[in-house]
Amino acid sequence: MDVTSTYKFARISARKARDVAREIQGLPVSDALDILNFTPRKGADLFSKTMKAALADAENNFELAVDGLFVKSAVVGEGPTFKRFKARARGSAAAIRKRTSHITVVLSDDVVAGGKEEKPASKKGKKAVPKKAAPKKAAAKKESAKAAPAKSETSGGGRVDEKLGMVYDSAPAEVDDLKEINGVGPKLEEKLNSIGVYQFKQVADWTEANIAEFDELLSFKGRIERDEWISKATSLHEEKHGK
Repeated sequence: MDVTSTYKFARISARKARDVAREIQGLPVSDALDILNFTPRKGADLFSKTMKAALADAENNFELAVDGLFVKSAVVGEGPTFKRFKARARGSAAAIRKRTSHITVVLSDDVVAGGKEEKPASKKGKKAVPKKAAPKKAAAKKESAKAAPAKSETSGGGRVDEKLGMVYDSAPAEVDDLKEINGVGPKLEEKLNSIGVYQFKQVADWTEANIAEFDELLSFKGRIERDEWISKATSLHEEKHGK
């Protein structure tokens, strides 16, 4: 997913800003910010502000993991030019052009930063060879399937998973509005539903092992405990059922 941030009418010429843009193109966000922090140029400060705005949008509006983002595009376009004049000899005047530019930064988590794209096979004499399925991977999948713990079914139509706790394969008859939990937005609610979480009671019954598994699946990294999901879900469940 791409997240775009634009700094309009930046008081810097496009030529000077493009020198900084070339340095951060294609880098992970952390590396790009380090370069900008230690670059003593005005363009570096402007790019840093633009990138931090994009990071805030990615984390708060799109629920993306900041560690997995990289600079997909850093583009500088020319803006309007302010014309000023300075008095010179013999009653003449010299023009002073104060240039502006539009800075656009695009962050993405679609591919790994710095990854090389595969070149298509040449048309002359070389044919693309289809990849064969690796037998080792197939054997590893079979072993993991055998080693997977059995999942017990419950009377309510759900099942108990040792890693995820109580989950549903499909939406149950009674579904709670998970957005009432602090820090859960519409996108996070969709992700939780896709994993099988639909009710406050499920979140309230999470153990430390369940929290660790959901941290990894949803890329939260401690956010569940920081936002106190379990205590909030417990109070919402008790308030709804009058317990």
